[in-house]
Amino acid sequence: MIAARLCGSVPQKQLIATLRQGRPVRVAVFGDSYGDGVWWALQQQLPRASFDVVKYSQPATGFTHYKRLNIEAHTAEQIGSEAIDIAVVSFGANDALGIVTDDGKYGPMLGERWKTQIAARLDRFVGLLRRHHAMVYWVGLPRMREAQTDADIGAVNAFYASEMARLDVPVIDTRPLVSDKKGQYADYLPAPGSGKPTLLRAGDGIHMSMAGYLWITKGLATRISDYVDATRAIDTAPASAPEVAQ
Repeated sequence: MIAARLCGSVPQKQLIATLRQGRPVRVAVFGDSYGDGVWWALQQQLPRASFDVVKYSQPATGFTHYKRLNIEAHTAEQIGSEAIDIAVVSFGANDALGIVTDDGKYGPMLGERWKTQIAARLDRFVGLLRRHHAMVYWVGLPRMREAQTDADIGAVNAFYASEMARLDVPVIDTRPLVSDKKGQYADYLPAPGSGKPTLLRAGDGIHMSMAGYLWITKGLATRISDYVDATRAIDTAPASAPEVAQ
């Protein structure tokens, strides 16, 4: 039986329309440099005959960098009036710092003013994607090599994950995927099957290697494919059929 938890009627209708028209499913990837890696990895794993994986990510951006680049305004301009079937988002590596709020006040990292402002920006950003009829996924960040960086980015990552839960956005928790048996940072992990040590992290101890991006998105690629297949099945099934899982 298809799982009962639904992504929401509007995104499902958008995807059904895409499938009925025989168009590739449009997967739009947003984020910073992590988003770049996620885009590349999904493009490698989702069949190009069936999926159009579009890169909207831009390095050195985030929800705390609005004086440099307002992500909401930039994203609205990027996508214009285009419909999006699935949106994949990965931000946070640049957001472990204080902000200037929309009304010009300073908010230290993870203080109440910071949380209130960032929550509002996340609300608006997810709302923007949903107005384009997208099913939204959030890809979280793994552990970092340096202890202070890991603590800071990890705290921001946890806040973003909690906000996505509030907004009913599925979160891909990458920490257990690329941590060692003790749950700590690891440059190498044994490949499934062969056990061969595989380099998963970049030299900076923050980003992933290309193999690492494939590693953390493999489950998401399968999830997206399953979601599309289930939606296609429901579209040809009786009206009483159960709804598709996210």
